[in-house]
Amino acid sequence: MSRDALVVGINAYSFLDTLKPPAADAEAIAQILQQDGDFRKIIRLPATIHTEDGTKTDIVSTKGSVSQQALKTALKALFLPESNQVPETALFYFSGHGLPDEDGFHKGYLATSDTNPQNPESGLSLRWLQWLLSESKVKQQIVWLDCCHSGGLIINVGAANPGHGESRDRCFIASSRDFENSWTDLNSPYSVLTKALLEGLDPNRLPGRWIDTFALVDYVNQALTGELQTPVCTNFGEAIKLTRRWQPQTATDTTYQTDKGICPYKGLEYFDCNDTDPLYFFGRDRLISQLLDQVRISNFMALAGASGNGKSSVLRAGLIHQIKMGRRIAGSDQWRIRITRPDRQPMQNLALAFVDDELSDLDRAEALGRASGLLKEGREGLKRLIQASLASRVILVIDQFEEVFTCCEDIDEREHYFACLMSALSDTDHKLCLIIAMRADFIGKCLEHEYSGLAQQVQQHMVSVLPLKTDELKEAICKPAEQVGLVIEPTLVTEILNDIAGAPGSLPLLQYTLKELYNNRQANQLVLPAYQALGGITGTLDKRATDIYNGFDKDQQLTVQHIFQQLTQLGEGTEDTRRRVFQSDLIAEPNHLAQQVQEVIQTLSSPENRLLVTSEVVSKNSKSDRMAIVDVAHEALIRHWKLLRQWIEQNRDLLRQQRKIEANAVAWRTQDKKPGYLLQGLPLAEAKQFQKKHQDTFPLSDAAHQFTQKSTVNQRINRLKTASWLIIPALIVVGLVEYGIRAERVSLDYRNLDSDSQTERRNAVLDLVAGCISINKRGWSINYFTERMLGHCKPLVHARLSKAYLRGAKLSYVNLYSADLIFADLVSADLISADLSDASLRNANLRSANLSDANLRFADLRYVDLSGAD
Repeated sequence: MSRDALVVGINAYSFLDTLKPPAADAEAIAQILQQDGDFRKIIRLPATIHTEDGTKTDIVSTKGSVSQQALKTALKALFLPESNQVPETALFYFSGHGLPDEDGFHKGYLATSDTNPQNPESGLSLRWLQWLLSESKVKQQIVWLDCCHSGGLIINVGAANPGHGESRDRCFIASSRDFENSWTDLNSPYSVLTKALLEGLDPNRLPGRWIDTFALVDYVNQALTGELQTPVCTNFGEAIKLTRRWQPQTATDTTYQTDKGICPYKGLEYFDCNDTDPLYFFGRDRLISQLLDQVRISNFMALAGASGNGKSSVLRAGLIHQIKMGRRIAGSDQWRIRITRPDRQPMQNLALAFVDDELSDLDRAEALGRASGLLKEGREGLKRLIQASLASRVILVIDQFEEVFTCCEDIDEREHYFACLMSALSDTDHKLCLIIAMRADFIGKCLEHEYSGLAQQVQQHMVSVLPLKTDELKEAICKPAEQVGLVIEPTLVTEILNDIAGAPGSLPLLQYTLKELYNNRQANQLVLPAYQALGGITGTLDKRATDIYNGFDKDQQLTVQHIFQQLTQLGEGTEDTRRRVFQSDLIAEPNHLAQQVQEVIQTLSSPENRLLVTSEVVSKNSKSDRMAIVDVAHEALIRHWKLLRQWIEQNRDLLRQQRKIEANAVAWRTQDKKPGYLLQGLPLAEAKQFQKKHQDTFPLSDAAHQFTQKSTVNQRINRLKTASWLIIPALIVVGLVEYGIRAERVSLDYRNLDSDSQTERRNAVLDLVAGCISINKRGWSINYFTERMLGHCKPLVHARLSKAYLRGAKLSYVNLYSADLIFADLVSADLISADLSDASLRNANLRSANLSDANLRFADLRYVDLSGAD
């Protein structure tokens, strides 16, 4: 490890006041680096020779001078040496005068002995120093500046880490902000910052371990809290070792030989940003540094990777944990972090992210109501929520962002969600930083449309979470074990690395296997025979899930199959994913009763099994309205459990049909069970047929069963309501037709009736009405509707009008939502402002029809004749 340092302390100035502390400051720093920092070469400026006991050594001179050119030359020799042997670590320390830059271009100046304040550029420009660091090939760069206005070096986030795209570890500490002076403590021989640096570097503070740049920044920030000057400190990349003083390990020191009884592996769960998980999270140092750099220079980041590559863990235990610590980005520990995931209702979950957990239930309900109200305003509401924060920056993290496509079925809410996020991002300057994490196979979904600018942001600011490299995998396996006193057989590590090589998305399987190995450890050791008995990486989870499944009786096994199939979101051109479901929606009589479903879920979600995860959601309208939800522990289960894969592939089409009915039931329930969301006509007939045919193998949930029953009753009621106003006009019309008299305003042509009996004619008319205008069922047609009759006929939601003769019909403003108009004759029909959304118009004849202002959203217009239509 080659480590060089340039230590500068200037007391003497030609045009500025003479200073007393800088030389003492610099010499003290040089001494501690030399004694406890393993620095091979320390250059002092200005230097003088000191003789003690016949030994000559360099020390920092109290009277010598340093010119601008001399300082530049020394800095180039440190960071841009002509030799090919570049030091691994280079440290520059400066104590002296600092001058502000009135124009801001040079960021300020380090004053050398010949600097004239009338000509600040005679000093060393901080901008030039930034350039030097960007050109340097030194991997670990350290700059400590104890002078006025020195924070100018870090005034710009991008410039503060020059060359940030390369692999560099850097530590910058400035004694004051760019507009502040630095001070000397009269009770100490050192300047205020240097005194804190010396205390922080003291190896006795942390005996037996290195004091690194992270620990030093923590100490300086804490030590100078409340001082007249505010230090500006930041770290980039990894921690750099600074000082240490080893103490020999005694025979009684058994730190790494005793099993602490703590499992450092997470199984199928992700590592979270709590107090314990980051202690055992290893292998992602390079990626975390890249993410931190991205947060410094941008207000948006899309974190994308294959399922099982550890996106949530690196996001939470890596990036968010480091932000909370505040060691690697100055002041980030004061930022406000909000974490959410879209799920079915992304806007409601976004509002929940702005409700603090520590509030009482009543206060949370009030806060949620206010946040939801603001978000209804769209970007202005979110902008106000961001600006209301007292923190200098708000980090909004949206994990599992793909749920906005897989779980949210409301397209309008999805669009509103995107618009709200993107608009607030552009309107809040750098205060809002939006971070989204999603599966890589959903990147294409984000790019299908502009989505209020989301597509462009994703393309420009995407960071990929790639599989761990071999050395990183070894860290992820071995380092957590070291933390809790476990020993892993080297042959076991080699075997695991061989098994996992080239297996994408294998981190959950690795963690699950390591957790199982921990449960089967021998004393404090993880051993190869136990790994082989488990079936290795690929077999561990599959074997475990199958063993748990086989432990159920026959009826319970059917319920297990039912639950896991319902918890699988069927992919449409993408991989199958997990799907969160209300526990009540898993109840399906007679095979899956509530008690049995509850017992199976409890077993599958128990700590020893951990195949399912259960939680609870609360309605935004009432805190008493609580719903239990169920989710698979990880998508690795969906991909690697062979039995589940077999079930899904065999039943995919039937699951899609079942899922469609269940989705309609959920929509009806979430819309307060409004009649307009019930099924009618052909969709209802198909649902009833599916239920009858597949009741034993693919039963509908009790909620969906209630939904179809309500739909059936609602259809019958609608028929009776419609019949009540038509029965008298219908009988009159029947009578008129009986005597061959044409009605001028209401003309119903009965020429195609099969029976001449008056009863049959009356039944035909009643069937027209009771079937919600079910035409051609008995072989007759309508010539046209008058406006008067149509006034009673609104709405015609889900009307069955297949092959209907509606030529010239006056249907303006009529609600024909989801109506069946296949092969209907609508030549010259008046459809001004009619609602034909979701209607089936396939093969319909709409020649010369007036469709101005009609709503055709999601209507089926295949093979429609629209010649001459408006």
